[in-house]
Amino acid sequence: MDEKDSSHIKPYTRPAAGWGALKQVAITLHQERVAPANLKALLAQNQPDGFDCPGCAWPDSNHQSTFAFCENGAKAVAAEATSRRAGPELFASQTVTQLMAQSDYALEQYGRLTEPMVYDASSDRYAPISWEDAYAMVGRHLRALPDPDQAAFYTSGRASNEAAFLYQLMARLYGTNNFPDCSNMCHEATSRGLPATVGIGKGTVTLDDFALADTIIIFGQNPATNHPRMLGELRECARRGGSIVSVNPLRERGLQRFMDPQSPLEMATLGSTRIAGLFVQPTLGGDLALIKAIAKRVVERDDETGGIIDHAFVQEHCSGFDAFCADLRAESWELLVAESGVTREQIEALSTIFIAGQRIIATWGMGLTQHKQSVAAIRMLSNLMMLRGQIGKPGAGLCPVRGHSNVQGDRTMGIEEQPTGAFLDRLGQVYGFTPPRAHGHDVVATIEAMQRGDVKVFIALGGNFAAATPDTPLTYVALRQCELTVQIATKLNRSHLVIGKQALLLPTLGRTEIDLQHGVPQGVTVEDSMSMVHISFGRNAPASPQLRSEVAIVAGMAAATVGSELVDWAAYAGDYARIRDDIEKVFDDFYDYNARVAKPGGFHLRVASRERDWKTASGKASFIVAPIALDTPLHRARERHGQRLMVLMSTRSHDQYNTTIYGMDDRYRGVYGTRRVVFANQADIDMLGFEDGAKVDLIGAWDDGVQRRADDFLLVAYDIPRGCLGAYYPETNALVPLASTADGAGTPTSKSVPVLLERSSVTA
Repeated sequence: MDEKDSSHIKPYTRPAAGWGALKQVAITLHQERVAPANLKALLAQNQPDGFDCPGCAWPDSNHQSTFAFCENGAKAVAAEATSRRAGPELFASQTVTQLMAQSDYALEQYGRLTEPMVYDASSDRYAPISWEDAYAMVGRHLRALPDPDQAAFYTSGRASNEAAFLYQLMARLYGTNNFPDCSNMCHEATSRGLPATVGIGKGTVTLDDFALADTIIIFGQNPATNHPRMLGELRECARRGGSIVSVNPLRERGLQRFMDPQSPLEMATLGSTRIAGLFVQPTLGGDLALIKAIAKRVVERDDETGGIIDHAFVQEHCSGFDAFCADLRAESWELLVAESGVTREQIEALSTIFIAGQRIIATWGMGLTQHKQSVAAIRMLSNLMMLRGQIGKPGAGLCPVRGHSNVQGDRTMGIEEQPTGAFLDRLGQVYGFTPPRAHGHDVVATIEAMQRGDVKVFIALGGNFAAATPDTPLTYVALRQCELTVQIATKLNRSHLVIGKQALLLPTLGRTEIDLQHGVPQGVTVEDSMSMVHISFGRNAPASPQLRSEVAIVAGMAAATVGSELVDWAAYAGDYARIRDDIEKVFDDFYDYNARVAKPGGFHLRVASRERDWKTASGKASFIVAPIALDTPLHRARERHGQRLMVLMSTRSHDQYNTTIYGMDDRYRGVYGTRRVVFANQADIDMLGFEDGAKVDLIGAWDDGVQRRADDFLLVAYDIPRGCLGAYYPETNALVPLASTADGAGTPTSKSVPVLLERSSVTA
């Protein structure tokens, strides 16, 4: 689609979901030309004997709801079940250079990859290759490297537990802990922040807790787009009189009103449910100051009247309380208000709701994790909940909401560049080898290593690394310096065109497809955001007889690289239950894995902090003091540019899941037919001398001497705080430097990017 043909802005005033969602599902199924036989797969989504949604990681109640799918889940299924094919004919007709010039949406529309391909530099085209030759090529390159750390093994959050476990085993047998993964770009701040406070980097709630909560505070999330099934739990909380607060610079339509497509009454009467009762819009990067302000108010109220802090919980379960409270009492209200961008009146309103709550759930997404002080912000949120004993009791707790469907499970399986010694010891004992001990590269370190020539082979188990990562032009250069890049995928994307000197494109089965090994259907398991593990069986016929499962592909590469002396890779590829048998030998919490996962809904992995068992150094939940940093790249940029400086956050459109572009609309924000838009406060538009609908270029305002820009964006007036902008990724990833990462986590600061606006230099 040409953006200039049909792009327009039309404010959306109806409830989220409802008939609009059903209409869009029907349009998507038609556009993807999904065969009638594959339409039945929607009824098997999130069912006990069906497949797990290939989209988000929001859990389901025992996988037993008849219509346990949402609009974006249906889009994900349609994308896999499409009748379009990106086979050898496509690659014979177009060079990599020609494909590279096309949009991400256009690449998505070519459909499913059908057979393994190898890049031919002389023709600049991909050509067919046999699976055996592809595996041999991988093995030859890896064995030729003088140092195993010259290879990096990237993982997408859609990889199953079984595939991820084999992948990390292969790489560690090879000799490296270089495991960049999608967690490094999204919830790494959660994974690094929570262990210091509560002992484990996972949430403390289950879906059942949402049915008991009387207060839900949502930080930096847009559930209607990113995990729409969450709106069902929010709707039920609102209908029973619970308090829901949205803390987000963007006032998102999906948290205002929701029409449940599974409610016949609402659908028939065009009724809807009000979701959030309070919207708090901090400035970008102001989350730490806002959360600290609420904590300060809790301590002040307890000092005034008593009975606010749960002193019994604190005394029995916590350390560091006195120092934490002393820091809060000494903190300046003037500083907290200025840095948060939230008035004292709104801080008081939010604090009053928090103090009134008896069973509080705090949830968050990447709006909280992609800032310079994101680790400190998450620890402060944990501190806040600890003040009132809201961790480890029914209906209350911490709830990081992950993105891809198995991003949490992949980390549990060992996709971790900083593995613990205990895990490595156990892995070595089970398989009879000595795993590497040195910490490996995360995403940013991998790109830097490729740039230096220190990483020469890059293998990606799913995902779209080139599009998802920051500093886009630099990342492209780094990837192209590799000797070999390998991409395991279902559909064509940008990363398949940003390639090393040699490249392989290996097509895999999707989760919706039947995976037969020796005539026996195989299931794969995933772990959702709330530590539930369940099994998934595809229902659709494979898009091509040449497709192989992720497990089979990893096993094939492993056999060609490290051999089969210690591991019978072929046996694993032929029967995934054998993989699960050995996973339970490595991880105690996976005891009786095959038996427990066979039960409807699967099983819950123990989260120690949910049981008030604190795996911290002190053996207690730890309050951690966090000062508000005033010497950051963002503060320095403000000093240099004054009011002209804007702070940009990247976000998804509604027709998008991570870097997968399903369509060109973002209907809840009123955007149609285009993605190159930038949302701004009308007062800022006026102050800068522009007008709503002007075309502007975004110029990075960093002080590292590198020019970064993203050109030709439509300026759209929107309800967003002064000084803040919003725009879609990956279009704005080029504005985020590799060096700008969260302290203590390495997550790109994609939600706090200093930029200047100029009138567009692009001519029509």
